[in-house]
Amino acid sequence: MQPWLIVLIVIAVIVILLLVWVTGVYNSLVKLRNMVKDQWSQIDVLLKRRADLIPNLVETVKGYAGHEKETLDAVISARSKAVNAKTPHEEMEANGELSQALGRLLAISEAYPELKANTNFMDLQNQLKETEDKISYARQFYNDTVLQYNNKREMFPSSIVASIFNFKAAEFFQATEADKEVPQVKF
Repeated sequence: MQPWLIVLIVIAVIVILLLVWVTGVYNSLVKLRNMVKDQWSQIDVLLKRRADLIPNLVETVKGYAGHEKETLDAVISARSKAVNAKTPHEEMEANGELSQALGRLLAISEAYPELKANTNFMDLQNQLKETEDKISYARQFYNDTVLQYNNKREMFPSSIVASIFNFKAAEFFQATEADKEVPQVKF
């Protein structure tokens, strides 16, 4: 066998192995990027459910605590911002504001025993609590998925493939400063 043929075969094997490796890394990056999008969609579904529950909750509270207009308006305004957010970042910020406004709204119920005893209010409050818990878990799973994707995107040698094919970093769902504050309710 000619030495140049052996060199050609070795080069061909190396190129084929390199192509197989690049394809594998590319496919795993695409899979992780799609998982990030899927997890964001799951959060979106839950945020939509929460947004759908809020008008019913506000109307129920209005019947008992109509003079709490400022808090009710804040919830309605925050809900509107959350529903109309265009980007994931805007959605994160708007939903942080909504969470804080909902906390104030639910705290109001403590001052109205007849509202706390209302079965519609209790049912809505329980549904909202369940939805909030699901949102919390979905955010955690989303952040775990973003971490996997960003790690794969940034770690050598897959970072080479990620930069060649322009894979962008995904954004973590982070609590805003407003989310970290305890709701203040004054009567």
